[in-house]
Amino acid sequence: MATAAPPADRPTVWVNCAVSMDGRLAFSGGARARLSSPEDLVRVQRIRAQVDGIVVGVGTVILDDPSLRVHWELLGASGDHVPTRIVLDGSGRIPDRARVLDGSAPTIVATTERSHRVYPPPTRTLVVGQSSVDLPVLFARLRALGLRSLLVEGGSAVLASVLRTGLFDRLTVYYAPVAIGGVGAPTLLSGRECYGARDAVALTLTQVERAGEGLVASFVPRRSPAP
Repeated sequence: MATAAPPADRPTVWVNCAVSMDGRLAFSGGARARLSSPEDLVRVQRIRAQVDGIVVGVGTVILDDPSLRVHWELLGASGDHVPTRIVLDGSGRIPDRARVLDGSAPTIVATTERSHRVYPPPTRTLVVGQSSVDLPVLFARLRALGLRSLLVEGGSAVLASVLRTGLFDRLTVYYAPVAIGGVGAPTLLSGRECYGARDAVALTLTQVERAGEGLVASFVPRRSPAP
């Protein structure tokens, strides 16, 4: 993972997503939009092949049923690296037949005290919060378990939580050459309203490159005021 050494209290966190040119992650109501180009899909697999864990929210599992594995066939290679799958599910909503529960890779469900769901082995459960998943506590627990690098893939609520709390070291966004619009399509940064600079997530652009028909922009958190 092309970032600095992980902090002492959490893994290094790389946030990645694909959006339309107007910043939408999906169609209205969360209907899946295949935004990534073939070149971007390869780029994402390269990232997966480097990290110790892949983080998604339960909404992504319900809507897309991802395997969260490394698709070595897209890389034209073979490998035995299997990242840990980490699902944020505060109320125990993962479908029984979800691929993240198929036992094919180490899996952790981060949940809360209000969930009493029991998952089939070898899935591991971490209770990290009373009514919602406490990200700083979760990331600290994952670091203690030996996970030194994470890739956060979504969905909208998870991306917003990680970005707004500043618990990330790098953000890459693939911008697809399409505009979705409307008011019901989820955006890259959901949640509370932003009323001024204090509420915004400040970023520093480090690179822009072409990926097929779209663009990939790379950012790091802005730790000091903009010049």
